[in-house]
Parts: sequence; structure tokens; C-alpha cells
Amino acid sequence: MFVGLMTLAACDSGYDSSGTGTSAHGLSTTVYRIRKGDTSRIQYRMLDSVNALRQAAGAVPVTLNAQLTAAAATHSRDMSIQNRPWHFGSDGSSPIDRVRRAGYEGEMLGENISETYETELETLAAWMEQDGTRAVLLDKDAQDMGFAWFQESNGKIWWTLVMGSGRPPVL
Repeated sequence: MFVGLMTLAACDSGYDSSGTGTSAHGLSTTVYRIRKGDTSRIQYRMLDSVNALRQAAGAVPVTLNAQLTAAAATHSRDMSIQNRPWHFGSDGSSPIDRVRRAGYEGEMLGENISETYETELETLAAWMEQDGTRAVLLDKDAQDMGFAWFQESNGKIWWTLVMGSGRPPVL
């Protein structure tokens, strides 16, 4: 599955020649520039890739959720402002707080974040290599996914993916 994912990334990388950066793996790369019209293409490519991984793991597919995506977008921009990848907002908010603020009524199951110059599919492959982030992606209770990013002028991308249950939390 990883080979197919990486092959897909190589086939339609979206790279341009505007500069170089360093990947999470310490390799010099061409900067992946995201253009304004690329949003839905990138979001649905990530959704399709996550669902392929979930299917291989025996989990049901997830759907892209507008509220979770809004929470993810807010956090991606905020991580850039803070200049650090972490799960808390500059206002002290947690992932649960951000999801509630965005109006999501289901249970927030997990959040994956990344600070990188890599594409969304390279970032997904890196998340799949780590137990904690892989568990978020393959959570059998997940029904909804939010996915967004913020790209700085230097090309650095702050990715955020949020998974939700689609059902209100059990209290």
C-alpha cells in the first residue's frame, strides 16, 4: 500500500521550481507550491488515499466534513503564527475546543499535524509510519474527516487532519 501511495505522489506531485526546502526526512526537495485553485483536488486526493488505507485495514470510509475542515484550517494557520507544530492553539485551545467552536456535533477522535515542505501524500505516508498518527487515521469509530493546511511564503506547509465519529460524545 505504501508503494502505491508513494507512486501516486510521484505521478502528480504538484511541485514547481520556485525553490527548495528540507523534508521531514532531512532530504533536499523542491518546494511543493499549493495554488489557490488546488484546494478541492488536494482535499479529495487525501480523502481517497485515507479511505484506501482504511479499507485495507478493514475500517469504513470517512467523508470530508466542513466543520472539521474549518477547525483544521484554523489550527494550521495558528501553528504557523506560533511557529511550532503542536496540538494547542495560541489561545490555549485544544483540538476538542476548536472542533466545538467550528460547530461539529460529533466526537473528535484525533488530530494529526505536520510542519513540512512535503506533499499531502508524503505527509500521509509519514503519519502512517508512526503508531499514534496511524491510529488516528485508521480509527474504526471515525466517520468524518477534516483536512486543511496553511502554506507560508517560504513554502513551509502546516498540515492538519482531524477525525470525528459523526456521533455526539457519550458522557
